[in-house]
Amino acid sequence: MAVNLDKEAYYRRIKRLYGNWKKAEDEFGKVDAIVVSVGVDEEIVYAKSTALQTWLFGYELTDTIMVFCDTKIIFLASKKKVEFLKQVAITKGNENANGVPPITLLTREKNESNKANFDKMIEAIRGSKEGKTVGVFSKDKFPGEYMKSWNDTITAEGLEKVDISAVVAYTMAVKEDGELALMKKAAAVTSEVYSKFFKERVMEIVDADEKVRHSKLAESVEKAIEEKKYLGGADPSTVEMCYPPIIQSGGNYSLKFSVVSDKNHMHFGAITCAMGIRYKSYCSNLVRTLMVDPPQEMQDNYNFLLQVEEELLKQLKHGVKICDAYTAVLEYVKKEKSDLAAKLTKNLGFAMGIEFREGSLVLNGKNQYKLKKGMVLSISLGFADLVNKEGKKEEQKKYALFIGDTVQINEEEAATILTPVKKKIKNVGIFLKNDDEEDEEEDADDAEELLGKGARGAALLADRTRNEMTAEEKRRAHQKELANQVNEDAKRRLTEQKGEQQIQKARKSNVSYKNMSQMPREKDIRDMKIFIDKKYETVVMPVFGIATPFHIATIKNISMSVEGDYTYLRINFYVPGSSLGRHEGNIFPNPDATFVKEITYRASNLKAPGDPSVPSTNLQNAFRIIKEVQKRYKTREAEEKEKEGIVKQDSLVINLNRSNPKLKDLYIRPNIAQKRMQGSLEAHTNGFRFTSVRGDKVDILYNNIKHSIFQPCDGEMIIVLHFHLKNAIMFGKKRHTDVQFYTEVGEITTDLGKHQHMHDRDDLYAEQMEREMRHKLKSAFKNFIEKVETLTKEELEFEVPFRDLGFQGAPYRSTCLLQPTSSSLVNVTEWPPFVVTLDEVELVHFERVQFHLKNFDVVIVYKDYNKKVTMINAVPVNSLDPIKEWLNSCDIKYTEGVQSLNWTKIMKTIVDDPEGFFEQGGWSFLDPESEGEGAEEDSESEMEDETFNPSAEEDEEEEEDSDEDYDSETEDSDYSASLGSEEESGKDWDELEEEARKADRESHYEDAEETTNRKRKVRPPAPTPSKKKRRH
Repeated sequence: MAVNLDKEAYYRRIKRLYGNWKKAEDEFGKVDAIVVSVGVDEEIVYAKSTALQTWLFGYELTDTIMVFCDTKIIFLASKKKVEFLKQVAITKGNENANGVPPITLLTREKNESNKANFDKMIEAIRGSKEGKTVGVFSKDKFPGEYMKSWNDTITAEGLEKVDISAVVAYTMAVKEDGELALMKKAAAVTSEVYSKFFKERVMEIVDADEKVRHSKLAESVEKAIEEKKYLGGADPSTVEMCYPPIIQSGGNYSLKFSVVSDKNHMHFGAITCAMGIRYKSYCSNLVRTLMVDPPQEMQDNYNFLLQVEEELLKQLKHGVKICDAYTAVLEYVKKEKSDLAAKLTKNLGFAMGIEFREGSLVLNGKNQYKLKKGMVLSISLGFADLVNKEGKKEEQKKYALFIGDTVQINEEEAATILTPVKKKIKNVGIFLKNDDEEDEEEDADDAEELLGKGARGAALLADRTRNEMTAEEKRRAHQKELANQVNEDAKRRLTEQKGEQQIQKARKSNVSYKNMSQMPREKDIRDMKIFIDKKYETVVMPVFGIATPFHIATIKNISMSVEGDYTYLRINFYVPGSSLGRHEGNIFPNPDATFVKEITYRASNLKAPGDPSVPSTNLQNAFRIIKEVQKRYKTREAEEKEKEGIVKQDSLVINLNRSNPKLKDLYIRPNIAQKRMQGSLEAHTNGFRFTSVRGDKVDILYNNIKHSIFQPCDGEMIIVLHFHLKNAIMFGKKRHTDVQFYTEVGEITTDLGKHQHMHDRDDLYAEQMEREMRHKLKSAFKNFIEKVETLTKEELEFEVPFRDLGFQGAPYRSTCLLQPTSSSLVNVTEWPPFVVTLDEVELVHFERVQFHLKNFDVVIVYKDYNKKVTMINAVPVNSLDPIKEWLNSCDIKYTEGVQSLNWTKIMKTIVDDPEGFFEQGGWSFLDPESEGEGAEEDSESEMEDETFNPSAEEDEEEEEDSDEDYDSETEDSDYSASLGSEEESGKDWDELEEEARKADRESHYEDAEETTNRKRKVRPPAPTPSKKKRRH
């Protein structure tokens, strides 16, 4: 027989069965041998006998008798099955090291009495222990002559039968890792079928007001498991229903799993659905109640049922008696809502595995068995016969609520749910609206729910069609509320932070030698020559005849020159007052000490008689070695600085399962090496691992991901998975907070040499191929994302940018499309990427909003005032209204003004004196409509002049920043004008020249106006506008 048998699993499990039998607890103590006989019966789906066979061998073996004796095991089966069982049979005298008794295989003779074989088995039973009682599964009764003759033989021998169903079930109830993996997969498939098929179908039925019978809907669910798209990647041949789906509504409810869906039409009230899917012989179960327009009382009862389930999950732990868990839940219901205690289901679930329902391990008040880690239960609890006071029709008056999940028992923690289908009221409630209500309530009620989970775009696009004036008025009213809220929140935040002084880090003190014994005893030192100690990175120099060590970190620079007959070596040191670099400051551990600023050594270039070498050789060698050591030291310091502040990540837990979600042929940005290289991204237990073709590894943990963004290839040349991290990670000797994986779609180049034809076959074929490739890549990425979200139980959710809400802007050097997601504003197709978390934004200010300018700038101010503001330049004016609408829907305060402000100064003023800033109205100075604006601006500018006097170095930095951040206004307008002229067509040369002259006159006029404005200004309103360097 070509079928393989898992020997390891067989030995592990038979050993566990014999181990429990030898303990002689409960019924195991009463039996001398165990007899398991399996006949042929197509109608029997679940039987303890077949479950035991599947558990031991992985297959059901019909017409097979198994006798387990104290010292031997006998199998009687057909010739083919005997061949299969030979894989675990052990020859006499070669007993398995695990202590499992040897197996004797007997071949069944067809159409004969098999008396000889039966006699051998009876003899073995008589020889096992006392040979009087046999353990059987009394409920399993298979038809057929073969089974009847065997049962008659046992009865004729006078052997006493003892039912051991419960103890064997308890032995099999604790699942191994492999079994747990299968049950998790089964639960995942059930969740997929429910979410992707059943729930969607019910929504369609309710939307279209269809009349569908419960039985028909149940049949359609059974057919759905034949389609691979609903199975989460599982093979349809390995999947079957545990029982026909049970769908109930319209007042007729029976909260059991033995009922069948009736032929009544589905009623749009409380709709209970129970379904379970079996994957590779292992069962799972899921129960949900969908509610159409539920009244408040129904919602309250449903929320209470969810609380009861939470309480049950807390009770289900290793070592807890089943009856105690049930009693605790019942007491909880009596305490919280005593009127519902009588309505609660009589049992709260049962153990599950190869058999769907384990009758001996039911969660009720009588069961004395203890729960064990690794058991899997189907919990199902509900309230039956509830009365709907608002119901008018007969089918509306009564309703039931029923929920259930597949759960795994843990050691200390509450039980883990394996069917993570959302069940909060917002996920199972279907709220229909009348036409009149829609107009009134669309804004107020739906906006929050829509925008909460990534549908912000849908609400906004709908809003655009409304009356513009009304929308503007609503925005203004909302913005006024937000203005007060922003100031109050900021004030409270700054009060909490008060007293947290920023500790300035002292420069690392580098000591050359901690004691004299570490000083080298070299000849050069005794001869008063310069000596470089590479081990301790120290230069030992003679100063006034004493060998003095200086650490390499104290040397600023070194130069050597030859003048006439002498070589000069000049060494400059860092001292207080000298620059250590822009960001390092002049921080010394002891600035009041006496410092050496520079030392110059001179040596002759002439060789004196008797000298082995020219004296200046020592200086030349010293110069070369100092340079080497200095370079090595600086490289190391730079690497350490990169690592500074890096939060140590947990180790990646590798999942060795081959079915891990995986994407191949991806590029990583930023590159690991100089040249970009492909690799694969694989999802493991607690994070992703990217492995390049060269073998480089980059690990990204789920708990370190702040935003995970999926940028589809619609309108883009690449398809991207982008991770914006909470804490930076190191790879390629640098730290990174943004890592992305992408692949290119189609050709970025165009063949200009080929003559363009509208219907060129090659071109049409290439386009078709590209379309197919885009669709294929999109499907692969989406499939990967869905698997990862299931794997992480939706703790990691991928956001997709709303392209319809996108706008052009230049956050860095070049213009790109910035797109909102549900919680951020991003551009991940260009590099460097741009990601702003909306929760961290305090307010958004629009600069240079004037009628005659074609674009404006966006300034994003963060709640952390020490963080530098983000500038987005050159945003087209026609995007202003959509951006305002989007920000307003996200509850973010925005303001606008005609000037460019000096944000470095403003933020420093706020950080230096937050109380003073908020006393004078806080952020209201940005609002053009705020009262007393002029006076506030004046006082603000005075405050800045008094409190802040920037150094030349900071001025220089600001100029550089502004130079990097945005271009001048004229450039923007020229740029837009040039675009406009390119788009126009069909004009002759005279018209084009006239337009050019007119554009020149206008730009000249703008320049002149800007100059006169600058001269005319005496005191600029606060905060002062930053001076921009004009690029030529």
